[in-house]
Amino acid sequence: MNDTWLARARRVMPGGVNSPVRAFGAVGGEPPFVTKASGAFVETADGETLIDFVASWGALIFGHAHRPVVDAVTEAARRGTSFGLPSVAEVELAELIVETVPSVEVVRMVNSGTEATASAVRVARAATARPKIVKFEGCYHGHADPFLVKAGSGVATMGLPDSPGVPAATVADTVLVPFNDLDAASRAFAGGDVAAVIVEPVAGNMGVVPPDEGFLPGLRELCDRFGALLVFDEVMTGFRVALGGAQERYGVLPDLTCLGKVVAGGTPAAAYGGREDLMRRVAPDGPVYQAGTLAGNPLAVAAGLTTLRALQADPGVYDRLETVAATIEEELRHGLARRRIDGVVQRVGSMLTLFFGPERVRSWNDAAQVDRERFARFHRAALQRGVLVPPSPFEAWFVMAAHEDHVDQVVSALDAALGEAA
Repeated sequence: MNDTWLARARRVMPGGVNSPVRAFGAVGGEPPFVTKASGAFVETADGETLIDFVASWGALIFGHAHRPVVDAVTEAARRGTSFGLPSVAEVELAELIVETVPSVEVVRMVNSGTEATASAVRVARAATARPKIVKFEGCYHGHADPFLVKAGSGVATMGLPDSPGVPAATVADTVLVPFNDLDAASRAFAGGDVAAVIVEPVAGNMGVVPPDEGFLPGLRELCDRFGALLVFDEVMTGFRVALGGAQERYGVLPDLTCLGKVVAGGTPAAAYGGREDLMRRVAPDGPVYQAGTLAGNPLAVAAGLTTLRALQADPGVYDRLETVAATIEEELRHGLARRRIDGVVQRVGSMLTLFFGPERVRSWNDAAQVDRERFARFHRAALQRGVLVPPSPFEAWFVMAAHEDHVDQVVSALDAALGEAA
């Protein structure tokens, strides 16, 4: 049946998918077509049940079809799916974001992480009256034109250097520097016209790459010294590596923050926010225009509000996620060592990546050295044993609370897959 669905999909969608990495091009074989999901599991059109570490690319922190979220969305749908007018729930979600994310004083809801990052950079350029942004190689900030330069997982997985259709002038003001390289970041300020530095505080789109000690504080100091703004892209890390995101975990506050995934509880929504003086520049308070018909739609707001309230009410969930992820990390490390396979497992909180080849990954240059063929063998072997990890060597794996009851099954399957990959 899967072949039929894939053939049908290819006739009407590019590659048969609505987002490139879903095509499984980096690992071979054909993607499973999901019919439903619950807890830690997805079920496919072929009748398979798989333990899922894609987790909607990090959007799901409790698990699939989490009952409180489903109930909240169902109830919201009964009251209306979209209003195009302000709603009470929007205010409550905004208040909760401001309460939990340390640097955010005012927030604006949008529909995707791409919208959030593009809007934040627009605000930064308006506030500083400068054109340039500093971006780090291997960090992905969505598919807006200024960001599609050495953009990490999606482009890397497809083997494309950039994207055709992006005019050279659009990226002329995007300055690229290596992740974790403060000296290079400092040199990027030489022209004096940098509006902002945008960074994933924990890189997750070249696999999980933690910031070196001093890297994030160093970026904060550089921005302060040169009058630029620091923008944290916490679409992936927000509410995942801590309730207050990476900025809480590392104790470094940006000027602007981009949120997505967990903030919407697995529905399509995102947000950007930051210092009040900056966010008051956004229309209608100020001249920086940004709008969205479905921004703050009732279904996404209900899912996000329910998810964030549950995280706030149960802070121990982060300890449990840490324990599960640490167990998987340790077992993978032992498996690599036992079989004398070159590689490393890198993890921050409930995000982790298994890199075949490098001893350590600090930047895109390191990540680019991974053994892609060995990862493809590993991925296929894990899938055959009922465990679905992201179909790319440049993606983060995401642990959900629902994985807690299935750790033994997972580590056994992954260990066997390592043996086959070896």
